[in-house]
Amino acid sequence: MEWRADGILIALRRHGESAAIVEIFTAEHGRHLGVVRGGASRKMAPLLQVGAQLDATWKARLADHIGSYTVELKRGRAAEVMDDRVALAGMSSVCALLSFALPERAAYPALYARSLALLDGLGAERWAEAYLGWEMALLEEMGFGLDLSACAVSGSTQDLAYVSPKSGRAVSRGAAGEWVDRLLPLPPVLRGVGGDSAEIAQGLKTTGHFLSQNLARSLGERPLPAARQRLVDLLSRGDSRP
Repeated sequence: MEWRADGILIALRRHGESAAIVEIFTAEHGRHLGVVRGGASRKMAPLLQVGAQLDATWKARLADHIGSYTVELKRGRAAEVMDDRVALAGMSSVCALLSFALPERAAYPALYARSLALLDGLGAERWAEAYLGWEMALLEEMGFGLDLSACAVSGSTQDLAYVSPKSGRAVSRGAAGEWVDRLLPLPPVLRGVGGDSAEIAQGLKTTGHFLSQNLARSLGERPLPAARQRLVDLLSRGDSRP
């Protein structure tokens, strides 16, 4: 069994004395694990950095074996953002959430393309806004997408201000009634309208609810990766680039 593809290194861990088990996300093969011989060595350390873009070749005797990787570096993103704490935290959050959420060996080509574009744009203007949209796309791909097109109560498409924490559907300001304190915020930025740092923080509160209450619970009550909270903390302090 053998294949070759470009992919994003989203996680790695030491294996034995000198090898490493890596997780590479590709368009064709999804989140795919394999062993890199010598992957824990000093020689390989600059290459095997989370977020790196790799030319990877995977081989195994049988399809259900973990197999082994040989890799070549195409782009080392960690070095590019080392002096930008928001971009570095963003890259870590993207990779950690992909490793956390994706089933092994299931292809998500649209999510891969969106993740690649997001990582290639690290540090750019409106990156935090793009990241929020990426979390929405991740929820959609994992089966927990939000429906923000119309009010769940009245059907109106006007003055949508909240999201139901149970259904993930929008609720208008007029229809919220006595339930307003139990609803999640729906800032315009969640519907694709440009927003400031405060609105992005509100949006992350809403996506975070569904990531933790729906996605994480579906995976066995595992907590969300700490990398996401580090990014949220930075953005909530106004360190984003709106």
